[in-house]
Amino acid sequence: MSAKIIAEMCQNHNGSKEILRKMIRAAGEAGADYIKGQIIFSEDLAYRLRFEEGFVENNGIRKTIKRPYIPELERLKKLDLQEDDYRWFIDEVQKAGSIPIMTIFTRQRIEFAAKLLWPEKIVKVASPDIVSLPFLRELCDVFDHLVISTGGATDEEIQIATETVKSKGKRLTLLHCVSIYPNTLEISNLARMSFLRGMADGSGWSDHTLVAQDKIDVSRIASMLGAGMIERHFTILPADQTKDGSVSITPDLLRKLSDFVKLEIDEQKRIIEREIPLWQKAIGLRKRHITLAEALNADYFRGRFANAIGPKVVFNWEDKPIK
Repeated sequence: MSAKIIAEMCQNHNGSKEILRKMIRAAGEAGADYIKGQIIFSEDLAYRLRFEEGFVENNGIRKTIKRPYIPELERLKKLDLQEDDYRWFIDEVQKAGSIPIMTIFTRQRIEFAAKLLWPEKIVKVASPDIVSLPFLRELCDVFDHLVISTGGATDEEIQIATETVKSKGKRLTLLHCVSIYPNTLEISNLARMSFLRGMADGSGWSDHTLVAQDKIDVSRIASMLGAGMIERHFTILPADQTKDGSVSITPDLLRKLSDFVKLEIDEQKRIIEREIPLWQKAIGLRKRHITLAEALNADYFRGRFANAIGPKVVFNWEDKPIK
């Protein structure tokens, strides 16, 4: 069975429904099986003092990245969609011939997501929330299939998340992900997919390679190696016009990827060996240590969004009431 392709709209729409509409139509025409949005609201951004300036030790080793709250809040405000826009998104994706899927970033938005008319009860969980067990349990109460990215997570964290979803009797797909933006072919470690496959109902690859350098090469290799799902950021705008543009593929590249994954594995391998001489460098290790760069990114993104309960903040991993 060929890999299912998730076209991630992320925030490449720049806050414009018209751009988003064109993106959805283009992704559907290019063969995306799933078109993914993000239920993300700027008001859910969490202020955390230690990221205002970051921290570097005297020996020059960075311990905390610098990403101040106010500039990030102002950037996200320009990208906000309204609740009705998400209902519209689901309709538009179906009109485009694809299946809608979304990432939810806070527990307090699950209730809203549960009211949407999903044609398939599937949800994407971003890498930071693989450790958010209350969040995962509440998603399982609404959705039948969780697709979880594993970037920045230890093997133990992945195992605990897997057991949490399985205990709720839900289907689970784990996506290998390198939490460095962009990452490269050489650090992709696609062998991790076989490791994850042994833990869940399926596995795949969430690709953040630099499009100008690697195009869809690593996604093609992942398909040949048995990825059940491949997630790629998608854009119709020039790469320099959106924050995620450098790792986002165009309609032409999405079409090429969609056509490629439908080929027989032997034919995929022949093409890869001919066109990507260094393809084996993408395989890497089934089990590996998290790099410092990945750990720093995971540290920031875990808790980037939180549940505002009056004057207090409850993070997704905290087993506390949010009502």
